[in-house]
Order: sequence, then structure tokens, then C-alpha cells
Amino acid sequence: MTVSHGLSEIEIRIREAEEYYRHGLYKEASQIYEKLLSESYLDTETAGSIAERIRETESKIKEMESIDKQVLSSQDLDCIRSTWGSQEKPSDILQSGNAFSELGLYKEALGEFIKFVGKKDTPLQETAHLMVDSLLVAHPGGRILEPLNTFLKESDLSDKLRLDVIFTCGQDLLKRQMLEIAEDFFVLVKTEKPLYPGLSLELSKFGKAQKYSSRYAYLLEKNLVTAEKLQQALAIAKTRKKSVESVLMEEFRISKANVSESLKLFYNVPFKDFDPKIPVPHELVQKLKKTFLLENKWVPLSWDLNAVDILIDDPKNIIKTDQAQTLLNASHIRLFIGFKEDIDAYIHLFYKENHEEDDAMQNQAASSGFDMADIAFEEVEDDSDRGQEDTGEENSGHIVKMVDQILVTAYRKGASDIHIEPSPITKKTRIRYRIDGVCQEVLQLPNHTAKPLISRLKIMGRLDIAERRMPQDGKIKFKRKGVKPFELRLATLPTAGGFEDAVLRILAESGAMPLEKMGMSQRNLDCLQRVIRQPYGLVLVVGPTGSGKTTTLHAALGEINKPGIKIWTAEDPVEISQEGLRQVECQAKIGLDFARVMRAFLRADPDVIMIGEMRDHETASTGIEASLTGHLVFSTLHTNSAPETITRLLDMGLNPLNFSDAFLGVMAQRLVRRLCTDCKEAFHPTPEEFDEIQTYYGKGMEDAGLHYAEDLTLYRSAGCPECSNTGYRGRLGIHELLLGSAKIKQLIKRAAPTEEIFLQGASEGMTTLMQDGIAKVFQGLTDIEEVRRVCVS
Repeated sequence: MTVSHGLSEIEIRIREAEEYYRHGLYKEASQIYEKLLSESYLDTETAGSIAERIRETESKIKEMESIDKQVLSSQDLDCIRSTWGSQEKPSDILQSGNAFSELGLYKEALGEFIKFVGKKDTPLQETAHLMVDSLLVAHPGGRILEPLNTFLKESDLSDKLRLDVIFTCGQDLLKRQMLEIAEDFFVLVKTEKPLYPGLSLELSKFGKAQKYSSRYAYLLEKNLVTAEKLQQALAIAKTRKKSVESVLMEEFRISKANVSESLKLFYNVPFKDFDPKIPVPHELVQKLKKTFLLENKWVPLSWDLNAVDILIDDPKNIIKTDQAQTLLNASHIRLFIGFKEDIDAYIHLFYKENHEEDDAMQNQAASSGFDMADIAFEEVEDDSDRGQEDTGEENSGHIVKMVDQILVTAYRKGASDIHIEPSPITKKTRIRYRIDGVCQEVLQLPNHTAKPLISRLKIMGRLDIAERRMPQDGKIKFKRKGVKPFELRLATLPTAGGFEDAVLRILAESGAMPLEKMGMSQRNLDCLQRVIRQPYGLVLVVGPTGSGKTTTLHAALGEINKPGIKIWTAEDPVEISQEGLRQVECQAKIGLDFARVMRAFLRADPDVIMIGEMRDHETASTGIEASLTGHLVFSTLHTNSAPETITRLLDMGLNPLNFSDAFLGVMAQRLVRRLCTDCKEAFHPTPEEFDEIQTYYGKGMEDAGLHYAEDLTLYRSAGCPECSNTGYRGRLGIHELLLGSAKIKQLIKRAAPTEEIFLQGASEGMTTLMQDGIAKVFQGLTDIEEVRRVCVS
């Protein structure tokens, strides 16, 4: 029995070593072979074959280290080096570095890329990414630290810049999920400079995982379970055909948090719980059979432009991970550990609404020239699209698939805008998403894909694909199987070099958010709820584009939306839908603008009117007229502050007497990014930092209960996988509410200046945007940098 069991384990480990060997990971394969050879129970024949395999592996390692990829004569190489190595412009340096890499001259490529180090116009992250690309190709086994460090020492870089490069390369490897290699980079930095900024945070992602040698070592170390009970759990799990983790939780009362922590620390990958609300990735599971996934205990969960997310029961099983990567035809995968029961639950959820399909595991050739997952969507046919024929390169399968991936990824990441930006300088087309109000680069494509990509978008938006010299605007209705339908507003603009930029605004339909969840202070919430319950008058929400004005107005309408009230809204476009609201979408092309819709509303028996924006005198005066004739009117305006709004409307030519009678209140707002709750760092501000915050706040900080103390704790951003290493996740509003009190109405009647209105509002309890933002900083919801980013001090 014992011998049989031992031989089975040996076969599994030999197979694992062979997989490493097949992938060119000779060092890892050699380590497994050497460990097997040290086992005393091996028979002579097996030991001899393993010893022979070790010699072959060591030979491969030496071959990889000494391989010379130069295929040109030394005279040719000297000519190339002297020509390409003399470049000075950033674009030329980048081009020559890439050319060196293509020829296999990786040392020369590094020499070009290192010219970027220390230059302000080129971020170190980009330079490190290029260096890592070259090193990984030159050393497929992943042994890149030593050659890089040697090269950097031989260059003219200072020790500080050398460590900066190594640290940033470690961060780049971390993003690629190459954890073991990345850790070596951070350990080297720690050896030379233990107090390197940010080093402790990066090392904390590895330190714990390396301490544990088994799935349940953490539980044993914390005395949450004994070895005897663990053996019992293994036996029970085998008898009941359940996972050991579920037995530990059900029979031995070990919390789910502790069990998941043990798995996370051993495998050094994030833990994923079952979420029944997760969108079904039809485009991934359609390639796989349900029975196959249930048997192998892994399932694809989602994807983006960089990688596919895989939930698996054993992330260290290279056979399973290679299987997943091959079947999904994914260049990169991100692994998550999960309970077997949760994996089964995901599989059943994903296939509940789908019929079992035949094997669709055919790998498609990667002819793109860039790195994207091979994911296709099934288009949902729309009757209105029939009769249109798409021809040309912009409708080739590859371009169609690429556009779908870009749009779906943006939608699922919660992006508000997509920017497509071809550059004649870098010869690359940059794709950026605006997420939480900040643009983030997600992909770079060769410039030859830019024209067919934008032409494809024009076809989807029903624009003229032949017109590239003039700006165009259109709308895309995006419907794909497995993705909730959504609309995009498309704008194209001609740019330098004969290219076009495209910007898409995602118009994701959603319901109204409750007013209580808008993040308002108690004073602002109470006052706004009182104002919107008035029978008539004018309520305004102001701020720049993208500051959440429409969301706030719909939250207010949702508060008063009752069967006994008739509510009309005029919007451009309709982004939020609510039951009970009668919503009209303006269309400027046919003359259906806000002013015309507003006049029509007055003949449609309204109680409440919401007008998207008071863009001109006619719309504003009609709104004032409506509010004075017994209607409650909501609208927005693009102004910087609440007091300034009054001055702006008076400058439009509104009658001060009518305006003052109609005015109920105006609320200015901005959106700041919310600190990620998983990684935000607590710190105690210095007196100097607190004084700076006090300067921004102005008078009344002590009265608001915000004062310096020895136990004062604020928070700042850090970065983790949950927030894509930005340190922020989600947004919240900061507000400035000015009420139409008797004294404010008197100031409006005599057209008082903005400063006077502001002072009166402040004396009545109004807090500025900056003050409300600082209050949220003290609550630990955001940081002062975010508040300063959106507020004018």
C-alpha cells in the first residue's frame, strides 16, 4: 500500500517537472528532480532516469545562459550599433531599442532603453516595462535579475537610479503575476537599501506567503486546528466527497475567513468568494464544456484587455493552469483561489441559461501583432440595423472582435469614457479609459489598426467613414450576448498626422440612487429634502461635466416620485430611467432643444419639471416662468460654486425680482475618488500637514469639530490588486448647498456681487466644496490630494 501510494506521488511530481521543462522553466524542473532524487524510497531504475534528466536540464540551463543570438556578422553589428545607438529623440530611441530587440541584441536594446532613465518626459514605469520585455525574451527561464543588475552596474547610472530601475521592474513583474521573480527584485533592493520608499508595502505581498508550506499551515500555526483534527477532516472529506475546507468550516467550526486566509497565504494569490450577481462571461464559457470544468475544478470568471481571470482550486497545478490558458487562447491569465464548492456553484450558474455545446476548443491564429485575449461576442441583431451592409477592413473579424473587447471591458470596469488616440510620434494608438474621473491607459496598438478601428466605430455609430477631415458625432447601441445592452455617444476629431481621435461616452442606463446614499452631510441632506418637497420654485444643481449633477437630480426626483405627482424630464441624453417619470430626449438636429421641450411641458399638466441644462436665456426664463406658475422646476448649470450660479443667471438677463421669488436653493458638487478600503494606509499628520489643511479649510474648522490631536488618524492611498493599484475605488460627492433664505432673496433682488452672497450663505451654515471635502478626509473616506484635485482653493 505504502509503496503504491509513493509511486503515484512520484509520477505526479515527475509529470509536473516535465511540464516545467516543456515550458522552458529548466531551473524549476531541476529543483523538482533534485528533490525527488533525495527521496530514499526511489528504486534504482527511477533514480537513474531522474539523474539523467537532471544532467539534461543543467545542460539546458547552461545553454540558455550562454546562447548567442547574433545572426549577423560582427561588421554588420558594429554598423547597426553605430547607426541606431546614436539616436537622441525619444521616438528614435524607442524605435532603435525595439529594433535591437527584434534582432536578438538585447544588451544593445537595454542600452537604448536606459537612455530614458531619469528623463522627466518618459515615466520610469514605461522604461521598466520595455526592459522587462527584452529580458524575458532573452532569458525564457525567468532568470533576469542578475543580468539586469550586472548591466546597470556597468552603465553610468548612480546607485539610486539603479535601484529605482530594479524596484520599478519588480512592480512591472508583479503586474504580470510573475510573483517569484518580482520578489527577488524587491529582496535585492532591501539588501542594498532597507528603507527604500514603498518597499515594505511591496514585500508585504510576499512575506507571509513564503512562510507556509501547505494549504493548512496557517491554521496549524494559529492553533485553529490540530494535526489530528486535520487528519480527521481529510478522512471525512474523502468519505462524504466534499472539500476539506467545507468540512473544516462545518464540522470543526473554523471560520470561512481563516480558511480562505490559509489558502491565500499558501498559494500567494487572491481568494475569490462565490458571487451570484457576477455577469455571466458567455464569450468565455461558450468555448468550454460544463462537465470538463466540473471535473477539473477551474472556471473563467471575467477578462479585460490584459488577462483572463481564472478561479481554480489549485493555482500551483501547472497542468491545470496551462490547460486553462491554452483552451481560452489567452496570452495572460490571473489566478484566484477558491473553494471547490464555490467553483462548482459558478459553473452551474454560468451554464444554467445555456445549452451544452459541442467542443469548441479550436485555437485561432494570433495574427494581430499585439497582445489581446482571443474573445469573440455574438452580436444581437437589431431590426433597425437590417439593410446595412458592412464591407472593408473595418469589418474584418479581427477588428470587429477588437472593438467589442474594448467596449465591453470599459463597460465592465465602470469607465465613463473611452479615448482612442493615434500618435504619429510613437507610432502607437493609445487606448485610455476614464475611471472614477481619471484617465488610465489600458492598451497600446500599432498605428496601422487605428483607421480600421475608428472606421468600425463610425459604422456602428452610422457616421460617414469617408469623412476624415471634419468632426462627427453619433450614437452607438451596443447589444451583445451576455452583456447588458448599453449606449455610447461617439465623437471623432481630425488630429495631426492624418489621423482621427475617437472619444466614446458610455451611457449606461441605471436606476436612481437613494438620496441618503449620496454621501451628503446631515445639514445638506436635511435642507435638500426640505427644499424638494416645496410645491413650487426653482432648484439647481451645478458643477462641471461629469460631476454627478444628473445623478443628484434623479435622486431628488426619486424622493418625491409618487403616483399623485406628474413629473416631466427633458434630457440630452436620457441616462437614468425611473418608473413614473415621463422622459423626453432632446434632439438638436431636428430642433427639439431644451427651450422647445420646456414650452411643451407647460401644456402637459406637470407638477414637477426637470430640465437637463439651462444653456441660454430662453430656457432659463421659461424655467423661472414655470416655477412662478405653480411648478417645481429642477435644472443644472455649469458653474464653479453655488453663489456664482446666482450671478451667472442674472448676467444671462433674468429679471432679479422673478428669479428671487422662484429661487429655493442651489447645490454645487464635485466627485472625488473614494479610498480603497482594502489598502488605504492610516497615518498621523504632522503639525505642518495639519496647518496646510487648515489653510485650505479657512475659518470655522474648530467649530466643525476638526482639530489637531495626538491620536488624530487620517488615511492615504496605497494600491492593491482590488483597486488596480490606484489606491482608490469608487467615488463620492462633496457638496455646497446655498438655500434661498429671505436675506439671500434680498441680495438677489439688488443683484449683489458673488462675494456678498457667499458671506451671507456661510453665515447661514453653508459649507464650501473644499470644507465638505476636508470633512470627508477626516472621516477617512478620501484624502486631501483628491479634494484639492477637484476644488478651486
